[in-house]
Amino acid sequence: MRVPNSVVLPVGTHVDCCREGEVEEKRSNIMSKITAMLAERKNNLAHFINNLEDSEEPEFYVDQWERLKEMESRMLTILDLVAVNCTDHRDIKRLEATILEHVKNEELFPEVVRVLPPVYRQVEAAIVDIAQGEEMADHGMMDLQYLLSKLSQQEHLASLDRELLQDILRYLHRIGLIVWYEEIKHLESTVFLQPTFLITMFKLLVRYRLVQQLESIS
Repeated sequence: MRVPNSVVLPVGTHVDCCREGEVEEKRSNIMSKITAMLAERKNNLAHFINNLEDSEEPEFYVDQWERLKEMESRMLTILDLVAVNCTDHRDIKRLEATILEHVKNEELFPEVVRVLPPVYRQVEAAIVDIAQGEEMADHGMMDLQYLLSKLSQQEHLASLDRELLQDILRYLHRIGLIVWYEEIKHLESTVFLQPTFLITMFKLLVRYRLVQQLESIS
């Protein structure tokens, strides 16, 4: 809700745990709750804005008023919920196809037709080579400065500087090729070239019915 013109695709999992006819009922219920949540957000923002405008000294609240007006102007597009059975590979492929279909929609994502500078593709290809190289550890973690030095060793990337690399890493993070938590102080200098490693770690730490599984151990 804080990202300008964001697009959200709700995904409902564990369809295999639902009875026949229950999926559509839950889908309708979830979409209704989302609609109600957005309406409540709009009303709350309007209420806060009116309170500031009606205050005795509104000039003291200009900054707050501007932030609220900015949030009020941000459009949030909610797409139809996709229900999937995560144990069925066909459902995963269907979800993938649905995501790609939406991403290619220029009305939803006007920047999808933006042409990237050639250096973006060159760095992307070089990072893929590094990630797949024999020297790369299984965890795929690499220091940002070391990554820059590795890339700069390539003749066509000799002029690559840290600022440009960071811009490219933000792009590669958005498309899911790498993971870079630049907003987290302790991780800002670490780049994860193997996102699948993080997924594996999260699966070990965050599991469906974890409490029940632990309680079942004698």
